Amino acid sequence: MNKTETLLVTSPANRTFQRCVEAPILRRLGGRTPGARALEIGCGSGYGTKLIIDQFGAAAVDAIDLDPAMVARARHRLRRYHDQVRVVQGSADDLQAALGAEDSSYDAVFDFGIIHHVTNWRDAVAEVARVLKPGGQFYFLEVTAAALARASYRRFLDHPLEDRFTAGQFPAELSGHGLDPAETWRTYVGSDYLAGVAQKS
Repeated sequence: MNKTETLLVTSPANRTFQRCVEAPILRRLGGRTPGARALEIGCGSGYGTKLIIDQFGAAAVDAIDLDPAMVARARHRLRRYHDQVRVVQGSADDLQAALGAEDSSYDAVFDFGIIHHVTNWRDAVAEVARVLKPGGQFYFLEVTAAALARASYRRFLDHPLEDRFTAGQFPAELSGHGLDPAETWRTYVGSDYLAGVAQKS
């Protein structure tokens, strides 16, 4: 992320949006995760991790982010959850290297808008599928190629531009890895954004 996006995602306004809009959407689509062992990919400053515990009811969360500055912020924010949370630096497309994550090791994985940042986004989807237990759920909020092609995104934010997914391609990729989004996914602002919950078969 560039400086502009870092300011946006760490702002009080974004935290309010996550708490009051994003988390309730995902809870409506997939329910809570009481007692779950969960993973958040791209945890940023750790506010999403906090919501996974407070609003979704997860018992323990592993959280990763590629940016060491964000990892430091998340560890500070989540210090009172020290017995429930582990925050590490690493990439969403190699969870074995980042976390030592074994196959079928999580009940739930959360993506609050990170996979569109990953150059090898299909590898990130494959990793989510690998680490989820059968019956586990992948909660996702994502930004599509339609949004990334807009002048405002291209001017102010820094994202990979090649091989970005559309609102239809992302659920199709999930299905190809045994993650069934069924009818739980929705698009917003035309086809710029999508949200859903996919269950591993």
